[in-house]
Amino acid sequence: MLVDMPLAQLREYRYPRPAPPGLRGFWGETLAAARAAAGDVVAEPLAHPLRTVTVHDVAFPGFGGEPVRGWWLLPPEPEGVVVEYLGYGGGRGLPHERILWASHGYAHLVVDSRGQGSIWNTGDTPDPHGSGPATPGMLARGIDAPETLYYRRLLADAVMAVDAVAHLPGAAGQPVAVVGHSQGGAMALAAAALHDGVAAAFARTPYLCGIARSVEVTDAQPYAELAGYLATHRDRAEAALTVLDHVDIAHLAPWITCPTMVTVGLGDLICPPSGVFAAINAMDPPPEVVTWPYNGHEGGGAHDDARLAVWLDHHLRGDS
Repeated sequence: MLVDMPLAQLREYRYPRPAPPGLRGFWGETLAAARAAAGDVVAEPLAHPLRTVTVHDVAFPGFGGEPVRGWWLLPPEPEGVVVEYLGYGGGRGLPHERILWASHGYAHLVVDSRGQGSIWNTGDTPDPHGSGPATPGMLARGIDAPETLYYRRLLADAVMAVDAVAHLPGAAGQPVAVVGHSQGGAMALAAAALHDGVAAAFARTPYLCGIARSVEVTDAQPYAELAGYLATHRDRAEAALTVLDHVDIAHLAPWITCPTMVTVGLGDLICPPSGVFAAINAMDPPPEVVTWPYNGHEGGGAHDDARLAVWLDHHLRGDS
């Protein structure tokens, strides 16, 4: 069900937009300010009927030192840490909804998404920032300047979650992998690009990749939020895209040095394959890429999880 470029062209596609000048400085200053404002990481034991893992209710400092909620799911003898970021509109939900990686023997940090958690799952982290005029949703929020972008805050939260791991019970000295689907995949790739403590990264059908290309290819949400904004603000297209370049994973991807796996649904109408390959083809060393010719935004689903479990065993535990 190919809806974008043929696979041979996708493998050769290079994103034509240049990275904005001073991008490393922009992110360096963002994260330095977050770390300077950071308070304590709090992990409170939570009474819960789960019997194979213990659960902690976590709050850690994110962008600007603002608290971000999470679940810390701990098996009896963890071997490695998985930090999981969530898809658009979802939040951390309930602990028993996310027990896959703890069941595989990993300590698991489920990271809430600020200002989200009311579309397909519940969330508990507010986003205490307003914005100028924007279409409903997250993509155009704060689009007047890179400093006010919603996704600047969310991607900073993703990096700060990796910082937080070192302060959680049972995590000392453990290697850290970052994983996610869609928006969560974008956060995982951003964390890998911006934090040198990430040992491995996995993204299923990631969002925020090749944004200018993606908004040309699809009219599906969430990219339709940006199209709607540009249809109204007819004279702001290039200015808005230049602002979004600061959070485009295609521009952060060259900074990723850890082992990385990305899966792509070639029929994906939500995160078009050419946008995803804009990020994939910018990575050096290249990631492991898994394509699903007959799937859309779900990618490989449970098949991806099964493959990822083996891949994580290799990169976090050294299993052959």
